[in-house]
Amino acid sequence: MLSRAVIFHHPQSEGAASLARQLQREMERHHVTAAVSDVWAPDGPGHVDGAGLIVCIGGDGTVLRGARIAIPHGTPILGVNMGRLGFLTDMSPRDLFNHLERILAQDWRLEERYMVRTDLIDGPDAPHTTFHGLNDIVISRQSPGRPIYVDLRIDGARVANYRCDGIIVATPTGSTGYSLSAGGPILAPTEHHLVVTPVSAHLALGRSLVLQPDSIVEMRVTSDHGAILSVDGQEDLPVASGSTLFARSSEHVTRFVRFRDPSSFYADLAEKLEFQLSSAMHPRA
Repeated sequence: MLSRAVIFHHPQSEGAASLARQLQREMERHHVTAAVSDVWAPDGPGHVDGAGLIVCIGGDGTVLRGARIAIPHGTPILGVNMGRLGFLTDMSPRDLFNHLERILAQDWRLEERYMVRTDLIDGPDAPHTTFHGLNDIVISRQSPGRPIYVDLRIDGARVANYRCDGIIVATPTGSTGYSLSAGGPILAPTEHHLVVTPVSAHLALGRSLVLQPDSIVEMRVTSDHGAILSVDGQEDLPVASGSTLFARSSEHVTRFVRFRDPSSFYADLAEKLEFQLSSAMHPRA
């Protein structure tokens, strides 16, 4: 039986915060200790130690943040969708309470998702700065209209010197995000491959590359106007010209709590992409 849980909610959604408090009351009624926190609160990560479950109430951004908080602990994550698409969430608020007894009994299926690690080296004597992402890491231009140059090598072999808006290194989970909008392929979520997708590449190989699980991506960045490293679209770091980034599979994984059959991924994906297209064509007045 579950004895302790952490409930993270979207920082700007009163509906998500209210649902988090309601879930806390229900869990404590069943003698489960539950801490509630804004997912971006400075003390949020401190609640995770010793917890058997993280519930993320919000949208995909809340889940992405929760996944990085969970990294040192490997705590399973249950995503509850309060947003529009919810690629990473498993259930609606109604489903959450319908499944409460199974959640408390830990009667669930665990699904492990590959993560990406990047090491940023600003110079020969500079220390490595390491980041981990569930969706992707992106090296991109800082100034509109000013491309960057990325000398790309994979497993030591030179691929191209891209003049581009950016390079995306996505996980299978992230293959339905920015990489997809840049023309990348969709990978099954539990695959163990990274995808390298250039963004608006000029006069170079513009197609995505699907890598072997143990491949190492090396990117040397040159720019007169600055570059940005983005992790899951949430952490941005300025990158100096001449810096080198190494991307590879992370030693960590994200463990998702699932109740639906794995085969539902494709039907759910088609439904969400259709909804996204419909929303774009018929925006709300």
